[in-house]
Amino acid sequence: MIRCCVFDLDGTLLNTTYALQRSMNLTLAEFGFGEISLAQVKQYVGNGSLNYCRRALDYFGADKEALLEPVSRRYAELFQQHCGYRVEPYEGMREALAFLRSRGAKLAVLSNKPQARTEDNIYSVFGRELFDHVQGERPGIPLKPDPSSLLTLLRDLKAEPEECLYFGDTGTDMETGTRAGVHTIGVLWGFRERPELEQFHPEAVLDSPAGIPEIYLRKVNS
Repeated sequence: MIRCCVFDLDGTLLNTTYALQRSMNLTLAEFGFGEISLAQVKQYVGNGSLNYCRRALDYFGADKEALLEPVSRRYAELFQQHCGYRVEPYEGMREALAFLRSRGAKLAVLSNKPQARTEDNIYSVFGRELFDHVQGERPGIPLKPDPSSLLTLLRDLKAEPEECLYFGDTGTDMETGTRAGVHTIGVLWGFRERPELEQFHPEAVLDSPAGIPEIYLRKVNS
């Protein structure tokens, strides 16, 4: 029986590419570097803000040992200001979430984004009542793809792994779900392509949010 549906944030629930790009490019400009493209943003994010900064510095051949700490600190400050820039849900996502809620499923968010910024994005777009649990990066809990964050979330929801559908758009998400033992579903409307997702053997890969109710019903009735 499926009792809860857990969603990655960036590239799954919300298109956040413009906010991520704006925050990084403003940071890079302050340190004398050029800009990264939206395509690069989609490849660089997914493993926490520190790794995002590291990959951006790598692209410019920068001295990460000297710059990573000040760049990541400044990025965090600018991201706090710009994390909502042009952020919007993917087409059909509101309807899919409303369907799941109507069927009694618990809804949760699991992101590698800092907790405060995760809440900023979710609450500003969806309000505070839709999701039962919103979890971002927290001290003492390893980032995805370590399954600890997802398993911690499930304990808070009082749900077992086999009772959970987990939706994500990156290989990091697929690995997280697989290692946690949940029903792992890849999505193609976000940041990465099908080959990256399928190498982790998700149970399904969806082309649009319209497929979420169908996969939910299939799992509930299986």
